[in-house]
Amino acid sequence: MSRSVQIAAAVTDKSLDLVLKVLPALIVIMAASWVCGRLALMVKQPRVLGEMVAGVLLGPTLFGLLWPEGQKFIFTPEVKPVLYVLSTIGLTLFMFLVGVGFDHSGSSNGKQEAKQAALLAVSGMVPSLLLGGAVGWLMYDRLSEPGVGSLEFVLFVGGALSITAFPMLARILYERDLQNTSLGRMTLLGASLDDVAAWCFLAVISAMHADAGGAKALGTIGLSLAFVALMLLVVRPLLKPLGDHVERTGKFGLDQMYPVLCVVIAAGYFTDYIGIYSVFGGFVAGLAMPKNHAFREAVLTRMMDVVSVLLLPIFFTFSGLNTRLDGLGGWAMVLPFLLILAAAFIGKYFGCGLALRGAGLPWRQSLAIGGLMNARGLMILIFINIGLAQGIIGQELFSMLVLVAVITTALAMPLYRWALPDHIEREILVQEGVIAEERTESPVAEHELAASAR
Repeated sequence: MSRSVQIAAAVTDKSLDLVLKVLPALIVIMAASWVCGRLALMVKQPRVLGEMVAGVLLGPTLFGLLWPEGQKFIFTPEVKPVLYVLSTIGLTLFMFLVGVGFDHSGSSNGKQEAKQAALLAVSGMVPSLLLGGAVGWLMYDRLSEPGVGSLEFVLFVGGALSITAFPMLARILYERDLQNTSLGRMTLLGASLDDVAAWCFLAVISAMHADAGGAKALGTIGLSLAFVALMLLVVRPLLKPLGDHVERTGKFGLDQMYPVLCVVIAAGYFTDYIGIYSVFGGFVAGLAMPKNHAFREAVLTRMMDVVSVLLLPIFFTFSGLNTRLDGLGGWAMVLPFLLILAAAFIGKYFGCGLALRGAGLPWRQSLAIGGLMNARGLMILIFINIGLAQGIIGQELFSMLVLVAVITTALAMPLYRWALPDHIEREILVQEGVIAEERTESPVAEHELAASAR
């Protein structure tokens, strides 16, 4: 047997061995996500929260604590890089689908929605940034790491609390058919602006921590703006014939799928390369896609189920594998944790709610959006994992922020449902033509809908 044949055989054996390690991990992830997703639905929470909790529980928090040997056997060191690649692709594709389904054409008040979305982004970030920074300043001596300056520590805590779980918020809106209502469009756009700003903010902090100077951060922001302009002003017109073809023929086959996926993956690669995470590249690629109804429906029908059921749970699990909740150091950390939690909740909920009400939105919708913007999900986990890896924060603060992520995310749907009960939400969907009108005999529902408009 020649040397080349021996090498090929060895590579094949290693590949098969890796496959036999990855597949059991995928089975465990799917099973845990399904069970936790069903439990979340039973307690009136979105399925995506259950999937997020499943990912955390499969990590050191529960699985690794109760059965460390089993956890190491399922999630071996060889498996984790594969899960990372799949999770990155999954999240990028999901945000691409969000962008594809993001439709302003049905709105007769697009400029007003854009203004409200900008206000939402500012009110969702600035109060949390200021309150989080104030808490960071108070707790700097107690929680900071050696070699970390007070300014970068304060900015990091504020930035972490200012982030919104854009993918989770999108999942919630899609599960409730709200993505193409004025409320849904405004919330998605505001949250996306919020998170882009947060990632640019993280680039500035990372540059400060690495002594790279402000030029690197400014370069990242400049490249981000250039990328958005390229996608919307150049790539979008080039893709228009593709949408026209699907609209004319009613066919969306492999010849159409290849260029679509190439654009998405290239966009995700570029944004990841410049330091603002591939999720935003996927979202902008979705915005650049043709807006023909047949094209949008074909893409969403073909891809949404596989991405949501298979790839997103992998993302949640990979993040959970890097999450530890054993870093809290006893009662001495209770007060700092409560201060951080209060800053996180007040900054988002009241910041967004009061700002939108001041802009003329009804109280119910303003508070509902404030509740949704409080969901931080695993986006904050990504944010703080970067901070932990770079040595900006330590394990104690990291663990506190993980708990803040779980608690504020779990509060999002109860706050939303309190502000917009099902019958009022349904009336909004009917008014905007998302679902067919269904007459109600309940004068209470009509009275509450009229009150919500005041």
